[in-house]
Amino acid sequence: MNYVSRGKSPRIHPEARVAHSAVISGDVEIGPNCYIGHHAVIVDEGGPIRIGAHCVVMDSAVIRGVPKLDTVLGDHVLVGPRAHLVGCRVDSDVFLATGATIFSGAHLGEGAEVRINGVVHLRTTLPAHATVPIGWVAVGTPARILPAEQHDDIWAIQKPLDFPRFVFGTERPPAGASMMAELMPRYARSLRTCHADDHPVCDEQAG
Repeated sequence: MNYVSRGKSPRIHPEARVAHSAVISGDVEIGPNCYIGHHAVIVDEGGPIRIGAHCVVMDSAVIRGVPKLDTVLGDHVLVGPRAHLVGCRVDSDVFLATGATIFSGAHLGEGAEVRINGVVHLRTTLPAHATVPIGWVAVGTPARILPAEQHDDIWAIQKPLDFPRFVFGTERPPAGASMMAELMPRYARSLRTCHADDHPVCDEQAG
């Protein structure tokens, strides 16, 4: 189902194919000879999404556009099942396997691979043709690629990237405290406002 969001409708090339159960919402552009699988969600939540030619977004993948960060996929990109991309740039010929996660501000170079359940973290630049192995984490610029069990090494790079401020515009709480009670009401309100007037494209056409 295609949705109008904040007055913007998806633009899908006539040679692309979108499964009936997929959700495409807002300022989204999908290029020629693309396939979007069942239950995939591609949603503009304040930032545009541009998908090039000959891309495949498989079943149940999620691609989210966020404020101040365009989400761009080049040509010949595979986004595997259960992958999650938000506010990132993915160059051409990139392979994202099942469960790959690409965070806000990340940039994946041409021909890079992120294998099953791999992560490219916030504000991380993954060089062209680099590989993130199964379950590993790429973090920093230039990226270090580390196994998940090296949490302390990952955190040493990740902490200065400042996820709370970069994504939510809030200070990281002191050790032992939580930001969730303050943050979640604001975040939920923001998403409610963003999607308050969403409606199916067919409703607009009927009007």
